[in-house]
Amino acid sequence: MRIAVAQILSGTDPAANLQLVRDYSRQAADAGAQLVVFPEATMCRFGVPLSPIAEPVDGPWADAVRRIAADAGVTVIVGMFTPADGDRVFNTLLVAAPDQADAHYDKIHLYDAFGFTESRTVAPGHEPVVITVDGVGVGLSTCYDIRFPELFTTLAHRGAQLIVVSASWAAGPGKLEQWTLLARARALDCTSYIVAAGQADPGEPLASSAPTGVGGSLVVSPFGNVVAAAGADPQLLVADLDLEQVTKARETIAVLRNHSASANPDKAESPR
Repeated sequence: MRIAVAQILSGTDPAANLQLVRDYSRQAADAGAQLVVFPEATMCRFGVPLSPIAEPVDGPWADAVRRIAADAGVTVIVGMFTPADGDRVFNTLLVAAPDQADAHYDKIHLYDAFGFTESRTVAPGHEPVVITVDGVGVGLSTCYDIRFPELFTTLAHRGAQLIVVSASWAAGPGKLEQWTLLARARALDCTSYIVAAGQADPGEPLASSAPTGVGGSLVVSPFGNVVAAAGADPQLLVADLDLEQVTKARETIAVLRNHSASANPDKAESPR
C-alpha cells in the first residue's frame, strides 16, 4: 500500500487551506498513493476562535474535500472543526473516499496540558473509529490521543493494520523528540503501522500557547522502525507499506494476543 503524508502549514483562512488540500492531494495521486493524510486543524490553525469556523461534516468545506478526493482518485483524511454543544466544537477527522461512503472521527483525548486547555473550546468524542481503504483497516486518532496506548490497541483489535495520527503538535523543549518516541512506542503497542502527519513548523511561535506544529511527520513500521520522516518545512512524504510486516510483527511480538488473553483469562492457553 502506498500512502502519502501532507505536512502542510495551515493558516486561518479555510478557503486557502482547502487549496493546500487540493494541491497536495493531486501530488499524492500523481505519486501513486492510495491514501493521503493531512494534519489536525487543516481547516484552520489553532490560536483563533474556532466556533465561527466550524461547519458540519455535510457542510460546504467538507463537500469540497469530497470533490477533491473524487477528482484525484485518492482517499483523503483531513482535520477540521465541526459544531458541538454551545460555543464548543468537535476536533474532527474527515475521511473522504472516491468510491465509498465517507466517515469521521471526533478526537477523544483533549489537550489539557503544557499550558493549553483544549476542552474550553472543544468537546470530546467518545467512539474509536476504524475505516477500510482498499481492503486495509485504518484506525483514526488525533494528536494528544498518541499519549494513550489503550486507544491504539483498541483500534488494532477492531481491525486496524495502520493507524493515522493527525496532529498539530505543540512546540517546546523535547517536544519533537517526544512526538517521535510516542509514534514508535504506539507502533509497538499495537503492532501496526503508524502514519503520523503533523503541521509544519511555522518558525515564529504565537503569543498564546496554541499548538501550531513542529514538523517531524513520520511513518513507523509495526516493529517500531522509522520508515520515512519529514523535516520542519512543508512537504509531501510518500511511503510504501508492506502489510505482511503487520502479520509478522503480530506473530513475533504477540502483544495483542497476549493482551486479549490477560483481559479474558478463561480463554488463555494453558502454559507449556
